[in-house]
Amino acid sequence: MGGKKKLTLKQMERASEKKDEAGTKRGGKSSGPGPEKKAPGITPPDLKSDKVIGEIKKMKAVTPYGVASRFNLRLSVARDMLEELAQKGIIEYVSGSKSLKIYKPHD
Repeated sequence: MGGKKKLTLKQMERASEKKDEAGTKRGGKSSGPGPEKKAPGITPPDLKSDKVIGEIKKMKAVTPYGVASRFNLRLSVARDMLEELAQKGIIEYVSGSKSLKIYKPHD
């Protein structure tokens, strides 16, 4: 049978010691916690705000993913937000399928 053989306990100890020594020599990087990740928001921004509408009107093609990444929202919230904006006439539906809808800002 092929594949790498299991290391013995002594070999694993030596490998971890070498790894620790190399980490302290190179720059003393610790394996502490990394940067904090912020969860995407659940509540959409205010749709009456000129700032939000201005940001959307700057976009050439308005997709749920683009809105979600721009406003740090969940994808489902962005979809609902775009449907609401389309009903109000701020953006208009261009094309899409069941899973992806593409809108453009209303002129």
